[in-house]
Amino acid sequence: MKKNKLIGIIQHGCAKNLVDTELMLGILEKAGYKTTLDVHDKNVKTVIVNTCSFICDAEKESIQSIFEMINAGKKIIVTGCLPQKHKLELKKLLGEVSGFIGTCDFRDIVKAVESEEFYSVSENPCYIYPEDVERAQITVGSSSYIKIADGCNYSCGYCVIPQLRGKYKSRKIEDIVKEAQSLADKGVSEIILIAQDTTSYGIDLYKKPCLDKLLEELNKIDNINWIRVLYAYPTNFTDGLINAYKNLEKVVKYIDIPLQHSHKDVLKRMKRPVIDQEKLIKKLRKEIPNVAIRTTFIVGYPQETQEEFEHLYNFVKKMKFERLGVFEYSREKNTYSYSLKPQVPAKIKHARKNKILKLQKEISKKNNLNFISKTIQCIIEEVHNNGMIIARSYADAPEVDGLVYVKTNDYLSPGQIINVKVTGADSYDLVAKL
Repeated sequence: MKKNKLIGIIQHGCAKNLVDTELMLGILEKAGYKTTLDVHDKNVKTVIVNTCSFICDAEKESIQSIFEMINAGKKIIVTGCLPQKHKLELKKLLGEVSGFIGTCDFRDIVKAVESEEFYSVSENPCYIYPEDVERAQITVGSSSYIKIADGCNYSCGYCVIPQLRGKYKSRKIEDIVKEAQSLADKGVSEIILIAQDTTSYGIDLYKKPCLDKLLEELNKIDNINWIRVLYAYPTNFTDGLINAYKNLEKVVKYIDIPLQHSHKDVLKRMKRPVIDQEKLIKKLRKEIPNVAIRTTFIVGYPQETQEEFEHLYNFVKKMKFERLGVFEYSREKNTYSYSLKPQVPAKIKHARKNKILKLQKEISKKNNLNFISKTIQCIIEEVHNNGMIIARSYADAPEVDGLVYVKTNDYLSPGQIINVKVTGADSYDLVAKL
């Protein structure tokens, strides 16, 4: 370790951002630095704040961390979405910050650490995954994320991601398989594939969506037990991909497919594809037995009428999604929706969100009660000394979904896949026994 060079890290944002944080830490550790999540350690003089700027609340959290470190007297390097979004404007506003690095410039992290003043934010971001860098994982557990692509070719009316990440860029199948094998060798039991849009994987490299081919290759890795896919865009659900979910034994029957709204007029204003969503969901449920479908919706998008909201509410009521998240529309500059009028008042957005969440809570409880007396597969997350095991079912992704609480005196360890019999349920979690 370089003398007095313990670097602190604060991570904000999604799993995709987490991978970028781990890549930066890998670059630093290769250069001889040591890293820690304990930014208040007296030996930490420099702190990296990897920021999120997807919506207003995420931006506020990132800024709060920056000012906390300024007040603590640390040398601060701000990376990720916030400097990419605001560029030189942020540099002018935060004179106390010594370094700024954009979303696609993290190879410069060592230069930033070793400079008194540093700025590296590409005007036109183009995300290229650094295949020669070994990630330094922040959390080592039963699961690990693998970023299979970044950037986005869509232009959704509310989203700044294409401006922050550039065009869609896939990694090669062989590079992803190599990383997955390395994680398996370290004891990782579940790999979770992520991108801004996973169903477009390969469209730039192989001239067609190839997520099904990637899943086939990953399914061959011996020590990987589960393969989970997040952020599936609805338009590229080919029959080949459906068959991969159906037939590959390691691919969990869990589909994360953000639909954003149900009403065709709102989807048009969102610049989202207008497809027969009900037909797609029914097809997925028919072709993939016991599939768990997670989706997310945005309420309060500009010009959303009460009638359009009721259409969404009734769609949720009819489809009975196994997992569901709801976001209030966040007005972001430099997006199509920013100038749409009228904007929906915050009070109405909040009420609409709560109404759907209340409905979904009832649906989730009924869905979970159907598991009672059934045997399901779970992956162990934590083992406690009192005989309590915290696990996740195939229908639960880390952090966003529920848990399964298992009481046992057997010796088990994180990462194991176990069969449990469900004995109790509420709206979010299950109780079970071996």
